[in-house]
Amino acid sequence: MTSTDTVDRTPRRPTDKVEERRRQLAGAALQTLASLGYARTSLRDIAQNSEFSHGVLHYYFRDKIELITYCVRQYKTQCVERYDAIAADATDADDLARDAGDGLAATLVDDALMHRLWYDLRAQSMFEESFRLDVADIDASLERMIWRVVDAYAGLVGREPHSSPALVYAAFDGLFQQCLLRLLAGDAAAADDLRAGTRTLLERLV
Repeated sequence: MTSTDTVDRTPRRPTDKVEERRRQLAGAALQTLASLGYARTSLRDIAQNSEFSHGVLHYYFRDKIELITYCVRQYKTQCVERYDAIAADATDADDLARDAGDGLAATLVDDALMHRLWYDLRAQSMFEESFRLDVADIDASLERMIWRVVDAYAGLVGREPHSSPALVYAAFDGLFQQCLLRLLAGDAAAADDLRAGTRTLLERLV
């Protein structure tokens, strides 16, 4: 180390350490939650399929509801960052349509169980009031994400979107959910249809 090198020796606050631990626990819990779904998964099930004890999970999360919403929120935040980069870096409308379609198709295939968990959570929010604020917040972030892609496409083709952000999101979300259902049922064409559908929606909504 040279004399110009510096080392950050600032101690982390207890809240930082707690949040880091919660992220670790959520990462360990995701696979079990995604595989079994909300209704069939307990904190004990998660503990049995991870290196963490039931007591540790219960210490950092009050219950299964808090854990599952934390997990999904963490995953969806990563999704938003990914598509924000696609929208921000686009310089050509055709390239943007292709990249957006490829990105959605890739996550459809690679993260199918995670998306299934999200739709499970959203459906449960119709019955579990404790889910509703988190689901609404995640939905709003996804709506803004999709709108930024559509708005970027509109700017590149020199037109304005024909629909509101809510209607645009409903169209893309409906397409994605239908393709997810088909993929989970074994339809090999689901990902390609999602790519094509993404381009079609961009062209028709702008």
